[in-house]
Amino acid sequence: MTASFKGNKAQLPSKTCQACQRTMTWRKAWAKNWDEVKYCSDACRSAAKRRQMPAA
Repeated sequence: MTASFKGNKAQLPSKTCQACQRTMTWRKAWAKNWDEVKYCSDACRSAAKRRQMPAA
């Protein structure tokens, strides 16, 4: 069997979430904008935005 058979998750690209530093693996939902993906979840994205806001 070849390394490119369907279901081989080891060959998928991955990157680190900028908020929680966890490794996130490529998902089909991210296929069109994988280069722009920075966060692994909506929770991490909103937490990162809250940290960037200056204290009022």
